[in-house]
Amino acid sequence: MNERFQSLVYGVVFAMAVGWVLHVGRKIFEPVVLSILVVYVIVGLTRLLYRIPVIGPRLPMKLHYALSILVIALALMAMASLIMTNLTRVATLLPQYQATLLTMIQKGAARFGFESEPTWATLRRDVLGQVNMQRLIGSTVLSVTSIAASLIVVFLYVAFLLVEKGNLPNKLAHLSDQPHNVAQLEKIIVHINQRVGTYLALKTLLSLLLGLVSWAVMAFFGLELAAFWAVVITLLNYVPYIGSFLSVFFPVAFAVVQYGDTDTVLMLALALSVPQFFIGNFLDPYLMGNSLNLSPFAILISLTVWSALWGIPGAFLAVPITACMAMVFSEFPGTRPVAVLLSRSGDLDEN
Repeated sequence: MNERFQSLVYGVVFAMAVGWVLHVGRKIFEPVVLSILVVYVIVGLTRLLYRIPVIGPRLPMKLHYALSILVIALALMAMASLIMTNLTRVATLLPQYQATLLTMIQKGAARFGFESEPTWATLRRDVLGQVNMQRLIGSTVLSVTSIAASLIVVFLYVAFLLVEKGNLPNKLAHLSDQPHNVAQLEKIIVHINQRVGTYLALKTLLSLLLGLVSWAVMAFFGLELAAFWAVVITLLNYVPYIGSFLSVFFPVAFAVVQYGDTDTVLMLALALSVPQFFIGNFLDPYLMGNSLNLSPFAILISLTVWSALWGIPGAFLAVPITACMAMVFSEFPGTRPVAVLLSRSGDLDEN
C-alpha cells in the first residue's frame, strides 16, 4: 500500500476517533474550552487596564486581574437583570401580542381561502394539543439547570487557570530535556496567544459596536425589548455567517408580532441589514485583516463540524478552535499540509 495513502487512512481514522471522543465527552470539554477563552478575555482586559495613563502602571497586577473579573461579573449580572426585566415586560404585553398575531393568522386564513376563521381556542386545540406540555416544561427546567451548572464549572476552571497561569513558563521549561522541543512549544503558545487574543479583542469591539448601532435602529422604530435584542445581536456576531442572518431574523420575527404591519417590518429588516453589511464587509476586514489566516470555506466547514459536535457552544467556539488547530498543525511536517489547506492563501507566515 502506498505510504502516503496509508498515512491518509490513519489520519482519517484518528480524526474520526477524536471527533467521537469530543462528541461523547462534550460535557467535559465544553467548559474547559470556554474557560480558556474567558481567561483570554480577562488577560486582554488586564492589559487594557495596565495601559491606562498614570494609574494603570502603578496598580498591582493582581488588582488588574481583580478589576477585570469584576467588570465581567458586572456585565453578566447586567445581562441577567436585562433578561429578567424583559421577561416581565413580555408577560405584560402578551395579550397585545396575541391579539396582533391572531389578526395576522386570520388575515392569512382568509387570503388562502380556509373555510373557518381561526381563533385562539382552535389554535390551542390544533397546535398546543399536539405538544406534551409536561415534557416541554421538564426539558426547559433541565436545560436552565444545566446551563447554570455549566457556568459554575466554567468560573471554577477560570479561577484555577488564573492561579496556574504564573507557573506555566516554568512548567513548559521542564516538559522536555530537549531545548529545541521546549522552544517550539513556547513558539506555538505565543503564536496562539497573539492571534487568538487579537481576534477576540477585535471581535468583541466590533460586536459591541454592532449591538449599539442595532439598538439605535430598533429604538428608532420603537421595537419592544430593543436592549435585549441588541445583546442577542452582540453575542450572535461571534458566530460566523449564520450569526448575521439570525441577528436580523429574530428581531424582525418579533416585530411581526408587535406591529402586524408588513411595510414597517420590511423597513426594520432593511435598516438592521445595513450595519450588518457595512461592518461585516468593510469594517470587520479593515480592522481584523487576516488575524487568524483561515479561509472562508475552512471557517464554514469548522462551523458545521463543531456545531454538530457541541451544538450551540460549538458554533461560538468554532473559529478560535480551528485557528488553534491550524497553528499547531503548521509546526509539524506531517500535518503542515492540513494547515496550508485551512489557511486563506496558503502562506502560513501571513499575518
